[in-house]
Amino acid sequence: MLQKPDLTTTATTPDDDEIDLVALVSTVWAGKAWVGGATLAALLSCSAYIALTPPVYQADALLQIEAGGNMLALPESMTALMGNDSPSTLAEMEIIRSRQVLGKAVAELKLDWQAAPRIAPLLGHAVRRHGLPLPFAAFARAGDAISLAYLEVPPDWLGEPMTLTQTGDDRFSITLVNGTTLDGIVGETVSDADAGFAINVRSLRGAEGREFLITHLTELEAIDRLSDALSVSERGRQTGIIDVRLKDIDRAEASRRLNAVITAYAEQNVSKSAAEAQKSLAFVESQLPLAEAEVTAAENALNSYRAEQQSIDLAFETESLLTESSSIEAELRTLRLKEEELKEKYTPNHPVYRQLLEARATLEGRLDELRGDITDLPETQREVFNLTRTLEVAQATYVELMNRAQELRVLRESEIGSVRIIDDAATQPRAIAPRAAQILALGTLLGLIAGIGGVLVRNWLRHGIDSAEEIERLGIPVFATVNEAKTARATAGRQPLIARDDPDDITVEALRSLRTSLHFGMLDSQTKSLVLTSSAPGAGKSFVAANLATVAAQAGQRVCLIDADMRRGTQRKYFGLPKGVPGLADYLAEDADLTTVLRDSPIPGLSLIMTGPFPPNPSELLMRDRLGTLIAALTRDFDLIIFDAPPALAVTDAVVIGRRVGTTIAVARHTVTPIGELEAVKKTLQSSGVTLNGAILNGYDPARAKAGNRRQGYGYAYANRYAYRRTGDAE
Repeated sequence: MLQKPDLTTTATTPDDDEIDLVALVSTVWAGKAWVGGATLAALLSCSAYIALTPPVYQADALLQIEAGGNMLALPESMTALMGNDSPSTLAEMEIIRSRQVLGKAVAELKLDWQAAPRIAPLLGHAVRRHGLPLPFAAFARAGDAISLAYLEVPPDWLGEPMTLTQTGDDRFSITLVNGTTLDGIVGETVSDADAGFAINVRSLRGAEGREFLITHLTELEAIDRLSDALSVSERGRQTGIIDVRLKDIDRAEASRRLNAVITAYAEQNVSKSAAEAQKSLAFVESQLPLAEAEVTAAENALNSYRAEQQSIDLAFETESLLTESSSIEAELRTLRLKEEELKEKYTPNHPVYRQLLEARATLEGRLDELRGDITDLPETQREVFNLTRTLEVAQATYVELMNRAQELRVLRESEIGSVRIIDDAATQPRAIAPRAAQILALGTLLGLIAGIGGVLVRNWLRHGIDSAEEIERLGIPVFATVNEAKTARATAGRQPLIARDDPDDITVEALRSLRTSLHFGMLDSQTKSLVLTSSAPGAGKSFVAANLATVAAQAGQRVCLIDADMRRGTQRKYFGLPKGVPGLADYLAEDADLTTVLRDSPIPGLSLIMTGPFPPNPSELLMRDRLGTLIAALTRDFDLIIFDAPPALAVTDAVVIGRRVGTTIAVARHTVTPIGELEAVKKTLQSSGVTLNGAILNGYDPARAKAGNRRQGYGYAYANRYAYRRTGDAE
């Protein structure tokens, strides 16, 4: 009897939770074809994307938001007081993106007029860029272009494309939204008065039959498209320098559009400054009549008092007090005017507003001290002082308002704003997208990740038998591990008989080992017959049966191979027999005798019984006593009888045959047959009184075997003779 292998090895067990890196690497290496295929597919996809994607160019411009740009609206005394306020860069960046600014650029460049050649699906941009041949005349080629001088459509046609077809040199026809077709000439206006449509094509470059798409977008859609291509950012922190960028597939168009945007922004900034100056001027002019009236009233009061007191002059000390107090009064009056303006812009908690309040409190404190000194003067001197001070304050205020009004008039009429264009729009010579190097590198990485991930996931989902030890844990002896035949290839109507065609193949040596194991394993069997089955199709039982029968016959045994799969048997393909030859079905149905169905094969010592015509009731035929009679008759003449039976989990044929033969063996395919299916085969046979005597692990690929569960195998070397050497042994 065969001895079970020692399972107390250092191999990784299912209960081991540690990650075996060697096993992972081995699994990935076994699936290197999948990894390479995924990587190649990713590279090809990335290359196709690069070739089919039009290049995108980027134009950039640089703006400066000047601090205190509107300080001309303030008097010099207030400019020093207010200091340089930090520019509101974030607010200006949002203004650049506003519909007010972008709408002006759209209107100036007529960006709501969309006119472009029709691009072929998928390959269109590659055709235009690389001049690839294209059989369809309607689609764009390199050099095709169109520009419009005028376009007018009714409101309900906005956003609807129209097709313009070039019919000759400077001639075209255009199909309108309502289906009407108009003919026109470049440079002349074509119109449909009833529909409210008119168009003037400025230039048209293309071949006859070329098609162009004409669309009049809504203003909001044109603004949104321009906004999507625009990016605004501050260069550094609190620098007041704004970097504006715009992307477009046309290098010249990118600069043109960006220049229109920054020009529109600068113009609105100037308009805003002029509007602020006008608002301040209106306030100042409203105060001028009041200030002039105060000056007149103060002069009259002073002159009247002097006339009554017969021209009293002020002493030197009184003059000093008058000069200082008048100066403070003038500053306080200016601060009050400025406070009225600041109320419209800031809250009392704003730093600018608080700075003004602190300055006013300081001046009022000093003025209170001077008033205390004034109360010590003689009454006549005090009265003259007060009247003179009132007059000087009124005069100073009036002069200040006059100067300020003149400054505001100059500001209103000038084109000065808080924005300065440092760099006009310019487009970089190289496209910024697609970035071929980065895309290919990323594609390679993603391809590797996808390939490795696919191999690992496939290996995890497959749950196929990975080693003989897994079978032996079920209590099923493994008679042989048959390596995958690398050179065997099936052709139409013929299966490879590798034991005959390539006897030095390592797979054949495994079958010879199987032959030897079966010879000793079947010593105690009642008959020299065995049945090969599997859990499901694809395990390779027919391959094993045909080649096992061949190597047994080559060893001098008399062998009979019976194709008992009367549903989809394929043994005839291994030996080149035609369909419909009499076989097992004919014998079991008593339509033919043994001498009719038994035939010689090209292999000396090997006889064959094919399935015969596929019957409608194969299980019922197998349950007849004729099967036992057949086995008894063959046992007298043959040393080994091999039944190739259908899968045991699919039909009951294998169970019926197993009750008649001496040995039952299940064929499992490496990494394909789940261990649970093999266990189900064992239970199915046992429930019917059939013992599963052993198993064959077929299609074994050492490269795909998990390193932790791999048995220490053998390497084979063949020349005129063969020799064994254990893998890893010193030579």
